[in-house]
Amino acid sequence: MNNRIIGIDVARALAVIGMIIVNFKIALGSGGSESIKFFTGLFEGKAAAIFVVLAGIGIALMSNSAVKNNNNQKIKKIKYKLSKKAIFLFIIGLSYIPIWIADILHFYGIYMLITLFLLKSSKKLIISIALILTLIFPLLMLVLNYETGWDFSTFTYLDFWSINGFIRNLFFNGFHPVIPWTAFMLIGLWFGKQDLNNNKFIKKTIWLSAVLFILVQTISKVLIYFLSEGNQALAIELKQILGSSPMPPLPIYMISSSSFAIFIISLCILIAKKFKKNIIITALNKTGQLALTFYVAHVIIGMGIIEIINPKKMGLYSIEFSFLYALIFSFICILFAILWTNYKKTGPLEWIMRKLTD
Repeated sequence: MNNRIIGIDVARALAVIGMIIVNFKIALGSGGSESIKFFTGLFEGKAAAIFVVLAGIGIALMSNSAVKNNNNQKIKKIKYKLSKKAIFLFIIGLSYIPIWIADILHFYGIYMLITLFLLKSSKKLIISIALILTLIFPLLMLVLNYETGWDFSTFTYLDFWSINGFIRNLFFNGFHPVIPWTAFMLIGLWFGKQDLNNNKFIKKTIWLSAVLFILVQTISKVLIYFLSEGNQALAIELKQILGSSPMPPLPIYMISSSSFAIFIISLCILIAKKFKKNIIITALNKTGQLALTFYVAHVIIGMGIIEIINPKKMGLYSIEFSFLYALIFSFICILFAILWTNYKKTGPLEWIMRKLTD
């Protein structure tokens, strides 16, 4: 990407900050204020979805020229380079599973490998496969037990390191399973093949994605309300099927999170283009360029510091503490990005990945 679209990096920064908020809440604790719990809950599943959709957009922007010119040699080079990056991310993600079971990077690597097969495919085929993946998941739930391997009281996966457990977790019932989560990256690939420099298209996308998101959320709530008939226990059960919770990732979650991701990304593209000299946009732009570094750092450093201080209290902190710590850590990341990019073009982990995969 020679002419980098600033809004893409701004959206990437917001996605990483959202993931930091969600993951600190899971790892450190969530007891306390209901209003903060509700606010942080808004990011659950959505921040990670934006992160994955952005990866699909990035792949499209990197390959659009070669695909348009039918330059098979260049396409082959891009596929080879991205395949190495996918393997790198898969290994990095797996390396800290013992301290962070909810890692997304090892899933992300598999999404990338699958997406590479569709680089030359038509936009219609790409979006069709994304829809098929979304619809296959509930069918899988009819024949497979979603709770197999899980101890949901502690959010631990009991047989993760066995062959069957690993494959089951990776493709079906992990935090971000390949089926259907690869659909997010394919939606990004589809979106990245559009003319993202066309303001008219972006504005139209903002409105359409916002309407779709509100419509799906409304349908979800109305169905739960009428089908539960005031029965709270039944309403909780129906939320698992008809709600927009990321676990399990059923169609309502997939559609609402996809539309929300496209809405946020489109909004970021439009705002960043209009206010590209703005200090906040500049700071978020630089932060987004170091997204991989910050994602890994929030696990290794962010969670690591708290675990060293008091390992027995992990998971028992208040939501107020988790949220405040997430904001402080995110602010430090932004400051680091501003300082680092004054001297280097890429982040520390991005530089290592480039050295190993270029």
